[in-house]
Amino acid sequence: MFRAREYVKVKSLEEAWSLNQKRSSVLVGGMMWLKMGNGQKGTVIDLSGLGLDEIEETEDAFVIGCMCTLRQLELHEGLNREFDGVFRECVRHIVGVQFRNGATVGGSVFGRYGFSDVLTCLMALDTEVELYRGGRIPLEQFADMPYDRDILVRIRVRKDGRRAGYASQRNTETDFPVIACALAKKGDQWKVSVGARPKRAQSVIICGDMSPEKLAEEAAGQFSYGSNLRGSEEYRRHLAQVYIRRLAKQLEKEA
Repeated sequence: MFRAREYVKVKSLEEAWSLNQKRSSVLVGGMMWLKMGNGQKGTVIDLSGLGLDEIEETEDAFVIGCMCTLRQLELHEGLNREFDGVFRECVRHIVGVQFRNGATVGGSVFGRYGFSDVLTCLMALDTEVELYRGGRIPLEQFADMPYDRDILVRIRVRKDGRRAGYASQRNTETDFPVIACALAKKGDQWKVSVGARPKRAQSVIICGDMSPEKLAEEAAGQFSYGSNLRGSEEYRRHLAQVYIRRLAKQLEKEA
């Protein structure tokens, strides 16, 4: 467990941003991963008093506060109705309900972890992040940015009529994924996201009328893969193609 010299429950985002400019400061969400580290921190910055723990549905988007938990994604009727239960599916293997009640969406996205189911899922949708100083930018652009001292405030997922599916392979039920795949279809456009390669999620867009087999072959071939203790590069490439094909068939069947 890490130690800190000071804890501040901030009253504004400006206060949080100012405190976070010190390299010794750290923003905390659910602290599910942070608490397992060691070392000394300067100031722990708590955003829980800023009302950023709600999911708002507007006419054209879902606006997800950075302090929303993964459990809220799992249970939110509007999100899962709009996107075919993809959020429920993408988080249900993450450790357990107790963990998901603490882990935050903001932490999952800002961390840009290679194993992140949430990042993989959001990448297949029309998603923007809202940064306190950086404003609103596409999730793909944010994922490629270096870490900085800005604050992720909200995630916006556009309601654009696309249908989506999610699948992952795990060696055990609650382990990190060996591969994670998300697929979304809008008209003749497919957006494919693959994470846990074991690198962070990336997405590609493929247009045209093609069979699930052809789509899977073309999409899976556009990502790079690596090896670690959970699986080899070749195994991950094979799994990605299998799951993309299965998701494409699922979406076509349910259309």
